Amino acid sequence: MDLRNIEDSLAAWPPLARLGFTRREFLRFTTIAGSGLTLGAVMSAAAAKNPGLTVLGIEGRPDDFSTPFVRIDPDNTVTVICKHVEAGQGVWTGLPAVVAEELDASWDQMRAESSPAKVPTYGNFAFGPKGNVQGTGGSTSMANSWDQLRHAGAYARAMLVQAAANRWKVPVSEITVSEGVVSHASGRKAAFGELAAAAGKLPLPKQVQLKDPSQFKLIGREQRLPRLDSHSKSTGTQQFAIDVMLPDMMTAVVMRPPRFGAKVQSIDSAAAKAVPGVVDVVEIPRGVAVVARDTWSAKKGREALKVSWDESGAERRGTDAIFKEYREISGGAQAVKAEDRGDTEGALKKAAKVVDMEFEFPYLAHAPMEPLTAVARLSPDKCEIWAGCQFQTLDQANAAQAVGMKPEQVTIYTLAAGGTFGRRATPESDYISEVASIAKATGGKYPVKLIWTREDDITGGHYRPATYHHITAGIDQAGKLIAVKQDVVNQSIMAGTPFAGMMKGGVDPTSVEGGTAEQYEVENAHVTWTQAKVGIPILWWRSVGHTHTAFAKEVLIDELAQAAGKDPVAYRLSLLEKHPRHAAVLKLVAEKSGWDKPFANGGPGLIGGKRGRGVAVHESFGSVVAHVVEVTVTDGSVKVDRVVTVVDCGIAVTPDVVRAQMQSGIGYGLSAALYGKISLTDGRVDQTNFHQYRVLRINEMPREIEIHILPSTNPPSGVGEPGTPPIAPAVANAIRAATGIKLRKLPFDLPAAQKAMKA
Repeated sequence: MDLRNIEDSLAAWPPLARLGFTRREFLRFTTIAGSGLTLGAVMSAAAAKNPGLTVLGIEGRPDDFSTPFVRIDPDNTVTVICKHVEAGQGVWTGLPAVVAEELDASWDQMRAESSPAKVPTYGNFAFGPKGNVQGTGGSTSMANSWDQLRHAGAYARAMLVQAAANRWKVPVSEITVSEGVVSHASGRKAAFGELAAAAGKLPLPKQVQLKDPSQFKLIGREQRLPRLDSHSKSTGTQQFAIDVMLPDMMTAVVMRPPRFGAKVQSIDSAAAKAVPGVVDVVEIPRGVAVVARDTWSAKKGREALKVSWDESGAERRGTDAIFKEYREISGGAQAVKAEDRGDTEGALKKAAKVVDMEFEFPYLAHAPMEPLTAVARLSPDKCEIWAGCQFQTLDQANAAQAVGMKPEQVTIYTLAAGGTFGRRATPESDYISEVASIAKATGGKYPVKLIWTREDDITGGHYRPATYHHITAGIDQAGKLIAVKQDVVNQSIMAGTPFAGMMKGGVDPTSVEGGTAEQYEVENAHVTWTQAKVGIPILWWRSVGHTHTAFAKEVLIDELAQAAGKDPVAYRLSLLEKHPRHAAVLKLVAEKSGWDKPFANGGPGLIGGKRGRGVAVHESFGSVVAHVVEVTVTDGSVKVDRVVTVVDCGIAVTPDVVRAQMQSGIGYGLSAALYGKISLTDGRVDQTNFHQYRVLRINEMPREIEIHILPSTNPPSGVGEPGTPPIAPAVANAIRAATGIKLRKLPFDLPAAQKAMKA
């Protein structure tokens, strides 16, 4: 999926089409704010591609203010204004590290805070060259900000140096900077804070020289940089949306329809309004909101509320019926070609061996630790919102539409988010639209805090699409993969949304990205996608389409290796001659895991205590990750004992954060592989909370996890998502090595899979 198309896709969407951006706004670079130096860098796509090329401008003084990326205050603190939401992935550490490196600052003087919701100043250039979309997603935070923040740090450093040279009347060439101190050979020294005001009055240098990576002191170094948000999160002082308290604020919960697609028919609010503490009951587009003085009263009021629903347009099918339909329409008249090269049918007829596989992947909830929460305050000409927003530009537009204002009248205060995994990036900004709608429906009489309970999100949220794959593949006499035919069926995340413009040839790229034909060398490939018509709300889920394509691809390749009588690693390498990064990662993970050393694999059947080892490699979001997994299978239960991981993510700005994200991706992926499942009966979600929607427990995490980062001088690529896709297939391959059981359906059910093999 080409994320750069997001901007173009959204440009024609009516709520955003009203936003205009001038060249003057785009070229703004620096200004003065108070007595400190504030510096912001807004770079064009050309500058982002070429670190030596800056398309920057300077206009005016205090009256021509540009919200900055870097602020240096008299107290000597350096604050990096982060345009990407901190959701636990470490951007409030990684992004400041980039600035600190070029600025030669001391780490203990670094700070981070969220930027305003403002484009193009804080646009994500990974989503388009104009910076007209602000958002966090696709593991783009570091990749997008890398050159931008390096330049911001380098310009700030140059201006501080010039200010010192002017003060001391010495040449700039005689000034040095280290650990936040500007020095001269004569012994004179000054802290950044002492020079900030003077530096802010200087003209912008025509150009700056970025450091050569060999000069890096912070970036890529193994010494751990303490996370800038660790203390606040450890002491409970970090502010999340649920912590926001405004004068006269009320709390709201929403009763949503029990079946997706149902609408309010009638409301009896008498009993709800009689609950002590309840102040309002209002209908909004997504249901009925109960507003009260506190959360408990709001929940009790919702329990007493009586709503009749019009379910004439509701989805009433269960998941069994949905998958039955998927199998029936796979590769049929509605299928659209996603890939078609060579003569796939002819090659399959000539193949020495052919394998045929069907895969089923269930709906999955995002289940972030912090349930959705947002606060809204509405006045006649302004709407203010406090939330852990992931897609500020969309949220502004949707909130504006909900309250009947223009997007520029909506101010978003982005707070830290307790996880998201894509859940906060809904095209319709569901929870943001809801809180804005409640504020509108109550006349703006008071600020409103909307709280989703865990049950609200599990039963009425958005899910990773349920997906069906049918794959037929053939190898020749030498075992070489010669043909792959693959049919994919699922709902489209993009169709019917502002992102529909990113679809090409009628294909949703998030449904087929990362498949076998894309990541391995095969001359004959035919891939189709069929858009299913199901009324279940869906959304990108951590690593999006790669969550299922990687599984199908890596399980397929492992079984082809077995059919060819080849070692799984060696077989993959034979198909990766044109993919040097994949090959390098695979070779290193084999070395670090001791793949060539003897390993006592298990045998056929569910025999207690059998051990197995499996491998998987996959590229997503610009990074390549390989896992080697060791498992023990006992009476149908699986214990993942060891995971060895290698990642190529370009320059690892903060290696400790990279490792943490790989571990996070492993845990998240294992939850889905072993337990994750949202099912429906007669259109109603069966699961309500974590007792039914199981996630991996801490004692179930592998006892041994090794993360190895492949050295690289390439610009940074994604790390938040790429660790997730290869973990489930690596475990499946290890289970098959131990027991002979072929896993085609997630979450894993070994007895059912073994029974299916015998059928």
